[in-house]
Amino acid sequence: MIYSSLLAEMINPMSIVLIVIIAFVLITLFKTARVVPQKQAYIVERLGKYSKTLEAGFHILTPFLDKVAYRHTLKEQAVDVPPQQCITKDNIAVEVDGILYMQVIDPKKASYGINNYSFASTQLAQTTMRSVIGKLELDRTFEERETINGAIVAAVDKASDPWGVKVTRYEVKNILPPQSIKDAMEKQMRAEREKRAVIAESEGDRQSQINRAEGLRQGMIAESEGEKQKRINEAEGRAAEIEKVAVATALGVREIAKAINAEGGKDAVNLRIAEQYIGEFGKLAKESNSIIIPTNLADIAGVIKAATSVIQQPEKSAKM
Repeated sequence: MIYSSLLAEMINPMSIVLIVIIAFVLITLFKTARVVPQKQAYIVERLGKYSKTLEAGFHILTPFLDKVAYRHTLKEQAVDVPPQQCITKDNIAVEVDGILYMQVIDPKKASYGINNYSFASTQLAQTTMRSVIGKLELDRTFEERETINGAIVAAVDKASDPWGVKVTRYEVKNILPPQSIKDAMEKQMRAEREKRAVIAESEGDRQSQINRAEGLRQGMIAESEGEKQKRINEAEGRAAEIEKVAVATALGVREIAKAINAEGGKDAVNLRIAEQYIGEFGKLAKESNSIIIPTNLADIAGVIKAATSVIQQPEKSAKM
């Protein structure tokens, strides 16, 4: 009982009011203090009207007057554009989807320029996609991805400028034609590959034949050049041989002439002529059944004298 009375005396109305004031101040401070993370921006409204933009850091708002109405990230955002059916220029329905990259540049415009800039940008990207695909044939849609991306970025970026949003790029993820078109394209590609294979094989055969013909031609040219050089060498060898034989013959004749003019030379010549004369008639008797015998065969001395006269005749002509 004593403790209860003491506690009741301590908890008086003034203490209760102080506790309430302290709690109110703490709650108010908690509600008005704001810490903005890096690469984010908060839009503050005062009494329902735009007041300021809070950047990264610690901020204190005016109690009961200010409130954070919008929160925006300033990082680049990747927004998935849902798949949609597009009709190409040659009336083929294809399913196209992509990714849109954007970034908030002006948080105030992003808050008050449009209700939902992400949804609006996605819808604009889809409509632009249908327009661009409708100007291209199916085969070109796979080749003109850069053109498609650039057209969508230009259209969406121009429209999103009042929204405080900058569109950085757009990437087409998939272009899916109908299954029947896929089958036809596969057949076309298969036929094209077979055509290229046949052409490559024929080109290989053609090049092989050209190489063989070129090799044969060069071989024949080399062989003819070798034969030509061989004949030239043989002709030069024969010419050299004839020249050397002529020189040797001339030297031999010159030496014979010297020997004849020497002492006893004429007698030696007479003896040599007689020996050859008799020897040749001996061979003629062995090789043939018919022999023509000169009338003066018995007079060998006369034959030698006649031969000697033939040798001496040039000497007399030279003296005259």
